[in-house]
Amino acid sequence: MPRKLINAIKEHSLPLNDQSLDKVIEAIGNAQIVMIGEASHGTSEFYTYRCELSKRLIEQKGFNIIAVEGDWPSAQEVNRYVKGYGDESQTARELLMKSFHRWPTWMWANEEIEQFTEWLKEKNTSLDKKVGFYGIDLYSLFESIDEVLKFLSDNPKYQVDLEHAKKAFTCFEPYNRMPEHYALSAAHFTDECISEVSSLLRSLRSNEERYSDEQEKDLNVIMNALVAKNAEEYYREMMKDAKSWNTRDEHMVEAINELIKYHGDDAKIIIWEHNTHIGDASETSMKDEQMINVGQLIREQYGKDNTFAIGFGTYEGTVIASDSWGDPLQVIKVPPSKLSMWEGQLHAASQEDQVLIFTDDNRELFTDWIGHRAIGVVYHPEYEAYGNYVPSRVGSRYDAFIFIDQTNALRPLK
Repeated sequence: MPRKLINAIKEHSLPLNDQSLDKVIEAIGNAQIVMIGEASHGTSEFYTYRCELSKRLIEQKGFNIIAVEGDWPSAQEVNRYVKGYGDESQTARELLMKSFHRWPTWMWANEEIEQFTEWLKEKNTSLDKKVGFYGIDLYSLFESIDEVLKFLSDNPKYQVDLEHAKKAFTCFEPYNRMPEHYALSAAHFTDECISEVSSLLRSLRSNEERYSDEQEKDLNVIMNALVAKNAEEYYREMMKDAKSWNTRDEHMVEAINELIKYHGDDAKIIIWEHNTHIGDASETSMKDEQMINVGQLIREQYGKDNTFAIGFGTYEGTVIASDSWGDPLQVIKVPPSKLSMWEGQLHAASQEDQVLIFTDDNRELFTDWIGHRAIGVVYHPEYEAYGNYVPSRVGSRYDAFIFIDQTNALRPLK
């Protein structure tokens, strides 16, 4: 298999340059949803090329939503900044450092995102329909609760919903704003939290036409309530089994659907997440554990012709990550991939950066099972062979793949 795959890569890969990026944009065609991945949360080149692809999609194909693997309240500050809703005196650097304070802060408070944020703000001044930047993750349980209560408190005409919200959120108060405390206790908790928060979200949705759409206030309250509902379920499940992974990805798909619904028929969305979220889980070993992900669900809901997934990978380099959850960030060396793995095969085919676009004519050449590297925010390269390679059918998991042979660590804001 190795020689066969290496030959297929040599035959069908393109050098990574402006021309090959143009071919990726061309291959996307009329898809409404483009999912752009990353093999780590700490590699500069993944962020840089993802931003470059997004710029082209905005300028050439009219994409108007960017949805990222980040918290809604934090990303909403970026959305307000790029749309001119917020404090005009602050810079993108100041905004990112202030807004993304949850570990791992480097995921969004970095120089690569700073540059893109400033570009998007400037670009929006020339667009009739401004491009939004939204977080679709669910870790912001208490911040989202605060946002809902503040909005309803600031608008006395929504008194009924305010009282409903206060009742729904009361059950979270004993946990001192520590989601892990809630998770530890939730195994013995009643269903009251679930039903109350779900009921609140239904009430808000049924009355959403009453809320002002000025600066997207109506969207903000609905999305924060959605986070509260799904985060409650996520934290309750995370102490039990792997089902919490599915809950998180189902939430992100629900958030994506809300954004598309809100922006109407001409909504075109770019999704920025790790490969493990946007690369179709049904084409990986994840399916053996009954795990699903955003890429799989989006393909199923919107159709393969209306979606396009782009994966990333590297042979070796450096990355920002930590030894354990919550620890200080480090620049960690990424060792060379083994020859038998996907990244090793790409390196063996060419030591240059390259692009593969999977089509009906060549896809089957890349559908044998092979290990594909995935690096998280916690990374131990010495144990890489035991857990950092996800068996995948790469040609089916993605629609295109960008390989950068030697990569460098992301540049966090100081």
